[in-house]
Amino acid sequence: QVQLVESGGGLVQAGSSLRLSCAASGRTFSWVTIGWFRQAPGKEREFVAGTSWSGGVTYYADSVKGRFTVSRDNAKNTAYLQMNGLKPEDTAVYYCATSRTGVPIATTRDEYDYWGQGTQVTVSS
Repeated sequence: QVQLVESGGGLVQAGSSLRLSCAASGRTFSWVTIGWFRQAPGKEREFVAGTSWSGGVTYYADSVKGRFTVSRDNAKNTAYLQMNGLKPEDTAVYYCATSRTGVPIATTRDEYDYWGQGTQVTVSS
């Protein structure tokens, strides 16, 4: 079992930045892929970004490429999603999740095993 807890969400204006954190406990965190997903009201949960177990491989959805950066600190059992240049369309609940699929980075919900409870990000125009 892996327990994941997201934090760092909030209400910001367009153009602002936020950094989300995903703190893990339980089974080994270091050997899994970490993915970030988001779900807006009335929409499907979608892949945002992911990082391999070492942090050496990352992958981003086209909608956030160049604005978001995913990273991890295995010594702290924590992953991060730095979000810059936020837009109103980034408004959603953001989730982190773990996957054992390695590389290439998994991008579908079915490939992820454990999920956090989510953190709300709201971007006003």
